[in-house]
Amino acid sequence: MAKKKNNNKIINIRFNFMWIWGAIVAIIVAYSFFGTGRSEPVAGDWNTVEQMIRNGEVERIKVVNKNTALVYLTDDAIKSYRNGDENSRFKNIPEHGEQLNFTIGSVDILDRDVKEAIADSGLEENPLTVEYFNETTSWSDMLINFLPWLFLIGIWFFFIRSMSRGAGGAGGNIMNVGKARAQEFDKDNPNKRVTFKDVAGLAEAKVEIMEIVDFLRKADKYRELGAKIPKGALLVGPPGTGKTLLAKAVAGEANVPFLSISGSDFVEMFVGVGASRVRDLFEQAKQKAPCIVFIDEIDAIGRARGKNAGFSGNDERENTLNQLLTEMDGFQTNTGVIVLAATNRADILDKALMRAGRFDRQIDVGLPDVKEREEIFNVHLRHIKLDNNIDRTFLAKQTPGFSGADIANVCNEAALIAARNDKKVVERDDFMAAIDRIVGGLEKRNKTMSQAERRATAIHEAGHATVMWMLEDCDPVLKVTVIPRGNSLGATWSVPDEERVHVTNEVLEAKLAGMLGGRIAEEVNYGTLGAGALSDLERSTKITYAMVAFYGMSKKIGPISYYDSAGTRDTFTKPFSEQTAIAIDGEVRRILEEAYARAREIIEANNDKINQMADMLLDKETIYSEDIESILGPSAQSKKEAEEKKAESSQTTEQTTTENTNPKNE
Repeated sequence: MAKKKNNNKIINIRFNFMWIWGAIVAIIVAYSFFGTGRSEPVAGDWNTVEQMIRNGEVERIKVVNKNTALVYLTDDAIKSYRNGDENSRFKNIPEHGEQLNFTIGSVDILDRDVKEAIADSGLEENPLTVEYFNETTSWSDMLINFLPWLFLIGIWFFFIRSMSRGAGGAGGNIMNVGKARAQEFDKDNPNKRVTFKDVAGLAEAKVEIMEIVDFLRKADKYRELGAKIPKGALLVGPPGTGKTLLAKAVAGEANVPFLSISGSDFVEMFVGVGASRVRDLFEQAKQKAPCIVFIDEIDAIGRARGKNAGFSGNDERENTLNQLLTEMDGFQTNTGVIVLAATNRADILDKALMRAGRFDRQIDVGLPDVKEREEIFNVHLRHIKLDNNIDRTFLAKQTPGFSGADIANVCNEAALIAARNDKKVVERDDFMAAIDRIVGGLEKRNKTMSQAERRATAIHEAGHATVMWMLEDCDPVLKVTVIPRGNSLGATWSVPDEERVHVTNEVLEAKLAGMLGGRIAEEVNYGTLGAGALSDLERSTKITYAMVAFYGMSKKIGPISYYDSAGTRDTFTKPFSEQTAIAIDGEVRRILEEAYARAREIIEANNDKINQMADMLLDKETIYSEDIESILGPSAQSKKEAEEKKAESSQTTEQTTTENTNPKNE
């Protein structure tokens, strides 16, 4: 017999304080519905009880505390009333305990009336007896009576404490809701300390920031020349470029108190809390002056006033911003308090916040270039066990447009991939796979595709690679793959060998031809138009519209730009007439058709090589520039570089010959 596997799993149940409240609610509900398990006695009066006494239906009367009379009926009377008329109010009297109760005015009067009723009954033996008791309320009765109120009070305290933790500041009290929750940097903790050595790249930004730190350290040197301390510096740049890291480095380098707070910490549902927290923050900073205050994501409260859709002029955010403007450069001076702020949306900030005297300096923290990316790789690779053949310069060239956070993610992802493959060190292939994973998405090798679909994808990607390989203004092709990633079935990776600063219309036109190469290759080989070129068409159309309407690269439209860098233009109206719109559409079509014809000419001339490249892709799934060169020969980019080097060497030779034939006169 096969042994049964024991699938019983040990479940660890952790105690939760809310269970107590659940038990209390259950007890209250159960008591409300079930109570003592019997019906409630009927509230009566003396006239009703007197008639029952005359009929011989009352067994005894219990007088409690000289003010309440509890009436107990005989068994025959109880059965008679419970089985009597459906409309009778005594239909549901309890079978046990008292059946009626009423309030008496005097014990003497009750005693007299009872004797008279017994005498009037005419019965020889009347079972009625009268008993007198004095009772006090028990603790259980008091607890049951006050339990709902205790429950409600407990719930109220629970919510008050929750609000205090969320909005009460460091004191944890609802009365501290207007206190700023700024965190003071602990410079004595070496594990949390960040210095400028930990911030790779950003050379210009570090110079600006270090000058502020130096002013706080050596204020006398600047005061002797009449210089004043800057009141604020705004760090502006895309996400992940190191704005917050730069502020942490300032906190680690400066020997002055450093208060850090987020812009969202000022926003609260209570009216006036934001402005109160701003006042409290600067009050703390004044007491610690000289001091640095860092506000991260300041766009949460610094948005331009009057542009908050759906809010009135008395909006809480605007009140908070007004208080911040007053504190930074208002009637009162904040001597020795420097405000650092970071945002990636400087275009939406209020102009009054950006003026000199509040944020005197706007420091651009942009994406790193190739040298800065190499420095960032050096920082993040310090704690990773690497292969000896890892070239950091090569990695920097493979990641154009990556921010510092992206590079940190690449290093971590490469280490995870190496560990997943049971490697002892992280190799170059792991970094390439990590870059593919971040840029292209998750690899989907198990995606269901027929052989015809796989070949069509290979032809598509080979068309891209061929056109880009043949045009010298295109970015060099690094590799081509038909491994599905994310929403794409394949990809052609091109990496610029240098950082482009000046982009011309020739470069953009060559880029358009390269984007359209995949669609044209499918059309030439299959005579059909596939829907897989949607992304290529979308990107090429956007680039062409930018060339015509933004960059002024159309002779017919002229050197006119309709670009709105401030973002203040009404989105429902166009900045040009309908006639101009027709002309723009015509120029866009013309440029795209010229790029289409240019790419088609290259593909028709090299179609046999495209099919050869597609066969190699189906065999290897991923091919590199060396494989492409074995099919298409040297690329146009490499030929151009060779000619430029040859021209430079010939100029050097001519200059040397001239110097030798024209010696200096001594």
